[in-house]
Amino acid sequence: MTEIHPEDPVARIRRFNRAVTREVGVLDASFLGRGRPLGAARVLNAIGRGRGEVAAIRDYLGLDSGLMSRLLRGLEAEGLVETAADEGDARRRVARLTPAGEAEFAAYEALSDSQAAAILAAHPKPAALLAAMDLVASALGRGDVTLEEADPRTPAARGCLEAYYAELARRFADGFEVSLSRDPEATDMIRPRGLFLVAISDGLPVGCAGLKGHDDLVEGARWGEVKRLWVSPSARGLGLAGRMMARIEVAAQELGMARLRLDTNSALPEAVAMYRNAGWTEIDRFNDDPYPDFFFEKLL
Repeated sequence: MTEIHPEDPVARIRRFNRAVTREVGVLDASFLGRGRPLGAARVLNAIGRGRGEVAAIRDYLGLDSGLMSRLLRGLEAEGLVETAADEGDARRRVARLTPAGEAEFAAYEALSDSQAAAILAAHPKPAALLAAMDLVASALGRGDVTLEEADPRTPAARGCLEAYYAELARRFADGFEVSLSRDPEATDMIRPRGLFLVAISDGLPVGCAGLKGHDDLVEGARWGEVKRLWVSPSARGLGLAGRMMARIEVAAQELGMARLRLDTNSALPEAVAMYRNAGWTEIDRFNDDPYPDFFFEKLL
């Protein structure tokens, strides 16, 4: 056997790749014992999860046109998928599951869930394993993270906010209690008053940010406040915070706001540095929230 240094980064990545392909059955002719290889199963999964446009499925899975066509033809021949021209644009083709396809999708979901549960159950530190998996998935999928406007009361948004509050409670010397902060009303972060963004990585929320609209004017003009900017630890360093801030600036201008303000705490030095580097100006306190000790403003 070839000797490899234990700290060799390339060797470690390749070991990881081999372990994953073996564990998930990439090389199996019958993925999860359902009679077809992984490629066809992934196409079926993408359709079952709501990706109907053939070109979008191809881009999502990173397939070339020829392979995508062969996989679809195979699923059609099995009676699991039907394709047709898009009613609004005949140049686009849309795929959907047949009743048999929906049953097969459900079977794959149950088997995949069971496989995932078994992997976690067999590991002595499941939380650490999940954190490592999240880090890898975010790194490999960094180009596919989408920013979606959402009601801050939806489960995805609430999950991000709860993770954000929990992190503040860990990092602030005296903890954090959202009921003591100036927690914005949900309706203040929904158009036309403001907006709320959730960053989605292949279906998993990995960040959020809000724009709160204010009724009072500053120098005769509307203004907004950036609230609840958070990125999952697994997705930090990938530029998501900057993307969300840029999206908020565009939305603020669309909503007629002439300036933005925000506050933060010195226990979050990376946030303070980001705002300064992004052209925000430090200003005097503009609210009575007990937690922040830094206040910033940016003219649009």
